[in-house]
Amino acid sequence: MNLARAKTLLIEGAPAFWTELRVLTEQAGGFDDLIFLSSLRKKAVARGLKPAAAGAPLRLAILGGCSLYPLHELLTHLLAVAGVACELFLGDYDNYVAEISEAGGALYQFRSEVILLLPGAQRCKHPGALTDPPDAVRAEAHAFAAQLLDLCRVAHERTQAEVLLGNFALPARRDPGPFRSRALASDWSFRKLVNLELGVRAPAFVRLCDLEFLAHRHGALAAEDARGWFESKQPCSPALLVDLAREAAHLILTLRAPPKKVLVLDLDNTLWGGVVADDGIEGIELGDTSPRGEAFKAFQKYVASLKERGVLLAVCSKNDHARAFEAVEKHPEMVLRPADFVAFTANWDPKSDNLRRMAVELELGLDSFVFVDDNPAEIEIVRQFAPEVTTILLGPDPADYVGQLQDCRLFESHSFTAEDAQRTGQYRAEAGRKALLVSASDMDAYLESLAMTAEIREFTAEDAPRLAQLINKSNQFNLTTRRRTEAEVLALVGRAESVAFSVRLADRFGDHGLISIVIGHVRDGALEIDTWLMSCRVLKRQVEETVLNELARLARARGCARLAGVYLPTAKNEMVRDFYPRMGFAARSVTADRGEFALELDSFQPRPTKISLRRRAYESD
Repeated sequence: MNLARAKTLLIEGAPAFWTELRVLTEQAGGFDDLIFLSSLRKKAVARGLKPAAAGAPLRLAILGGCSLYPLHELLTHLLAVAGVACELFLGDYDNYVAEISEAGGALYQFRSEVILLLPGAQRCKHPGALTDPPDAVRAEAHAFAAQLLDLCRVAHERTQAEVLLGNFALPARRDPGPFRSRALASDWSFRKLVNLELGVRAPAFVRLCDLEFLAHRHGALAAEDARGWFESKQPCSPALLVDLAREAAHLILTLRAPPKKVLVLDLDNTLWGGVVADDGIEGIELGDTSPRGEAFKAFQKYVASLKERGVLLAVCSKNDHARAFEAVEKHPEMVLRPADFVAFTANWDPKSDNLRRMAVELELGLDSFVFVDDNPAEIEIVRQFAPEVTTILLGPDPADYVGQLQDCRLFESHSFTAEDAQRTGQYRAEAGRKALLVSASDMDAYLESLAMTAEIREFTAEDAPRLAQLINKSNQFNLTTRRRTEAEVLALVGRAESVAFSVRLADRFGDHGLISIVIGHVRDGALEIDTWLMSCRVLKRQVEETVLNELARLARARGCARLAGVYLPTAKNEMVRDFYPRMGFAARSVTADRGEFALELDSFQPRPTKISLRRRAYESD
């Protein structure tokens, strides 16, 4: 690590200090290095060398059954270099039960947005005997986990904060020998039971900070620090403390950030060994007859599992299209087939150009793409000419490919829904719609021929995971780009002073799934539109008009005289800058960073559409 350069930039007061600090922080693996970088950051701020302005500080509370110093130092540093400043509340040692239970206490006066709770591992023990019956031990584990989750519920209900809950690292020592795994009452087995209970029962507003996994990954003996516990009540070794801080920072930073959507793959020496144009289909390495071939096949299997989780797959290869497509279609050991890809580009154009065309074709932003290649020159071209794309340079050994994708954390979703598994089919069906559009005589005839049906439904708890996904990933057709966590979505369910509904669209080619979300609040005789977003895949299908008709109906039902809308411009939602005027709203106040519009309902007439409604919001099925 080039710590000397960072110190020089700090002394010179150079703005480049912050870029260097971020890079060094990402590279830092040791506790001492990270603490030193944190001290440099604080010195820079003290000297007036401030980073680019970020949003409002995050109100972060850290509670636990251990010492919270220096964990909070590491965590706030990691968040700061990622552009998230913090206002911090630190609980007292092992006082988290009282701090959460006291309704008018300091924790609730602080008004936390995120609470990190690290319960003491010393509490996680079976209170009975090692020989207690398994059912009795399971009941104790369930009760222990339920108590922790109840604390999380109380904290969330009183603050609406997201809760990050640490689970328990497993003991590293051999005691009590064979009974470690044969007796459920052993510390080893009991903690595993508690961790499983926490994982399967945690509500949407709780995300697990998985200390069990982190300690396992790090090495259980290396994760423990008995002297650190006795001297200063440290929860783990300094090295694991770094991993814990990084995990907590990752969870916080991704609360409102969507995972990547598209995995774009090279072919030669990425999905198989060798060059198909030179070696032919029969000559490429793929399959169970050689170690390298088996490694490439394992990589394809993992990529296929990402598709099943809702990741879109695409190919971008410098290759002869016919030869490349034939290999994917006909090689007997190929796991991935043409139907698994939403785009298949094999030509001799720069890959950066191909990726840009692919983004237009799929109607997705380049920043939702991840490009994987084994060639450093190709990776560098994409980095320079399509910098929005995240790139992964595969190492020289295909045995490591799966691990590289697993550890990139770019496709981690907060939740998984049945609709995610259908995403590839939805994009392939879109190709059929586009072909029909080309052959249609006019737009009305095209829309009529689609035989579209829509279902408009108020927010439900069952839909909350998918609703949060769409809210946090929609950028282009999104009038305010306000993000919400799954817990914040759940808070809107059944809320009397608000309307919150989603739209699902289907046609003769298939089901688009959930494609639009609207949130509004009744205030002063108006229904104020807080959020209006839509998938770009259904632009110009009259979904906008259908939603407007529904908004007007719901506003009138609630005694409102007008709809009020706001447009907040971002770098990505330029396409809806004039949306409200196009929909008949009158401008009330328009500045460079905010537009306010209103639609009087006394003269509004529902707009005709070619969409048949199967259901309206807030109506019984």
